Amino acid sequence: MIRLLAAIFIKDRDNTSDLRVRHKYGVLCGAFGIFLNIVLFGIKLAAGLISGSVSIVADAVNNLSDAGSSAVSMIGFKMAGQKPDPEHPFGHGRIEYVTAFAVSMIIILMGVELLKSSFEKIRDPQMPEFTPVIAGILIVSIIVKLYMYYYNTRLGKALSSGAMKATALDSFTDSVATLVVLASSLISYYTGAAIDGWCGLAVSLFVLYAGISSAKDTMDPLLGSKPSKEYVEAIEKFVMSYDDVIGIHDLVVHDYGPGRTMISLHAEVGADRNILDVHDTIDNIERRINEKLGCSCVIHMDPVVRGDAATDRMRRLCQLIAKSVDERFTIHDFRMVKGPSHTNLIFDVVAPFDCRLSEEEIINTISAKIESLPGSHYAVIEVDRPYV
Repeated sequence: MIRLLAAIFIKDRDNTSDLRVRHKYGVLCGAFGIFLNIVLFGIKLAAGLISGSVSIVADAVNNLSDAGSSAVSMIGFKMAGQKPDPEHPFGHGRIEYVTAFAVSMIIILMGVELLKSSFEKIRDPQMPEFTPVIAGILIVSIIVKLYMYYYNTRLGKALSSGAMKATALDSFTDSVATLVVLASSLISYYTGAAIDGWCGLAVSLFVLYAGISSAKDTMDPLLGSKPSKEYVEAIEKFVMSYDDVIGIHDLVVHDYGPGRTMISLHAEVGADRNILDVHDTIDNIERRINEKLGCSCVIHMDPVVRGDAATDRMRRLCQLIAKSVDERFTIHDFRMVKGPSHTNLIFDVVAPFDCRLSEEEIINTISAKIESLPGSHYAVIEVDRPYV
C-alpha cells in the first residue's frame, strides 16, 4: 500500500537521498499511520467495551496514542524540511531526532498507564467476555501492526530516519501487546483462569523497556554520538586516495540531522610540496567529498617533514615514549625545531576518553621522559581526544 501511495504522491520516489523525497515519505507514512491507528482504535474500543476486557480497552487507547505518535512524526518531518535561516544556519534536521524522542516518551507513558490498569485488574480480577468476532478483531490488529512495523522499518533504514525507526518499534510493541491480549483471552475462555491483569502487567513491562531503549537511541545523536566505523572508514579511504595526502587526523563529524552532516579534519601533506598545488588538491577533496559521501567538509593542511633522518628517528622515539605511558596513545603533527640551546619536539598526543591520567599528567609524564634523553630536548605537547 505504501508503495502504491508513494507512486501516486511522491515524484522521484526512489531517490531517497534527496531531502525533499525523504520529507514527503515522512509525511505520507505519518498520515497513513494516523488513519490505520484511528481505525484500529475504533474497532478495538468497541471489542473491549463489549467484552469488558481492560487489556483490550488499554490496547485500543494505545492505538489512539499511536495516532498521536504518527502525527508527531509527520509534523517533525515537515519542520525538518524547512530551509536554513539566520537563527538555524545548519537547517532543522535535528527536529527528526526530537520527534523520535517524543514518540519514545509516548511509548513510555502508555507503558505506565497500562501498568497501572494491570495492577487494578490483578487486585480485582474479572472474567472478560470472549467471542470469535473479538478474536478476529485482535488478529486483524496484529497483522496491521506488523505491516506498519515492516514499512516503517524498511523506510527508516532507507531514509536513515530515527523517527520512523521509533514508530516501527512502537508498532512492533503494539503487535506483541495485542498478541498477549489475544492469548490471555483464549486461556481465560478455555480454562476459566483470570489472567487478564497479569498478561497486561507483562505487556506493560515490555512496552516500558522498548520505550526506554528507543529514547536512549534517539538521545544519542542529540547529545553528539560517535559516528559509525563504516562512515569514518569511508571518509579516510576517500581522503587518502589523493596522492598529496600522506595521513589524516583530528577527524570530527558534526551531525545536524539526516542529510546535513559536516566534517572537519587535518590532512598531512609533504612540507616539500608546492603549497599552491597542495591547496588545489585540498579544495578538490572538499568539493568532491560532498558528491561522494553527502557531507560538507573543511580540511586543515598540516605540513610534515619527510626524508630527514633525524626528524624521523625522533618521531619514532616520541611515539615509543607515548606508548610506554599508555599503549593506546598515538602522536601526530610532529615537528622538530632546533635552537642554540635546545631542540623543541612539538607534537600532539591522542589519548582515549577513558584514560585515567589527566591531560596535565599525560604532558608531564611524556615530557619528563623526553627531557631525560641524551642531548637537550624540550617537549611541547597538546593532548587531543579521538572524536571518531
